[in-house]
Amino acid sequence: MRILKVLTMAVAMFSSSAGFAQLKDGEKIIFLGDSITQAGAAENGYVTLFRKSIEHRRPDSGIQVIGAGISGNKVPNLEERLDRDVLAHKPNVVVIYIGINDVWHSTQGKGTPAAQYEKGLTSIVDRCKTAGARVILATPSVVGEKTDGSNQLDGMLDEYADISRKVAASTGATLLDLRAAFMTHLKSYNIAGEAQGILTTDGVHLNDEGNRFVAVRMLEAAGEVATKKPVLRHMVLFKYKPDLTAKQIDEINMAFHQLKHQIAEISAFERGTNNSPEGLDKGFTHGYLVTFENEEARAAYLPHEAHSKFVQLIGGKIDDVMVFDYWTIE
Repeated sequence: MRILKVLTMAVAMFSSSAGFAQLKDGEKIIFLGDSITQAGAAENGYVTLFRKSIEHRRPDSGIQVIGAGISGNKVPNLEERLDRDVLAHKPNVVVIYIGINDVWHSTQGKGTPAAQYEKGLTSIVDRCKTAGARVILATPSVVGEKTDGSNQLDGMLDEYADISRKVAASTGATLLDLRAAFMTHLKSYNIAGEAQGILTTDGVHLNDEGNRFVAVRMLEAAGEVATKKPVLRHMVLFKYKPDLTAKQIDEINMAFHQLKHQIAEISAFERGTNNSPEGLDKGFTHGYLVTFENEEARAAYLPHEAHSKFVQLIGGKIDDVMVFDYWTIE
């Protein structure tokens, strides 16, 4: 229950049931894959979290969610059982999350050759589409959670992820690039370069955090919630001189606020006065947060004439200033 509550809170932060409800009432969605998807149908798995999120947000939708994962499966196995385990249910949407074992089992001489992987994956997608189902094709995620390219199978996994991207493009399937999503997340939350334990239990199979992460990515791909995107935050803290009047501070606040109307590269702006009870503000009283879509936008903002005028306005009125920029996902 706690995991569902956390997922629901995460989804609520960036979703709108009115604007993001692409699954139609009464539709059937099947998740096809290997042991990751098989475990995903368990109590805290991503398939279950996906279903519970739908039930929570759209309790009367009648949407059916079915897990069809089998441990050890590779693309050839999905081909063999597609009719029985997927198409026989007459799904409206099929999510294919496969490729890990096709790569991983190569260490035992039992992997899937690249050409066979591409041909088989293309066949699976085409058969689903011929049966009238929309297809979401996920790239294989990780075999090891290091982000410096030192996991044993990183090169091969990148190759197979590229094949999945190619198949999605050629067949018209919706691409869910889990490989890229995992790497982006791990670069922020695995600075120590651990091989496992951030999103997986063993470098492959999802832990609770990994299941939550994948469930949200699946909800995005299905069109049920808005897709989060990277943005660049530019945080500015001011410590005003003690003799500054309230009117002067109002003038500065309004001038900073007006920059978002004068500089097109600013995608969002907010400000506030320190309200922390911890006493750790070091005398900084006013905070401003400017959001950019990319570093090019920030590069245009800094020398912009309007920003230069603002810097002139605050000249001699600030005891100290702190600027801190960071990338985040919103």
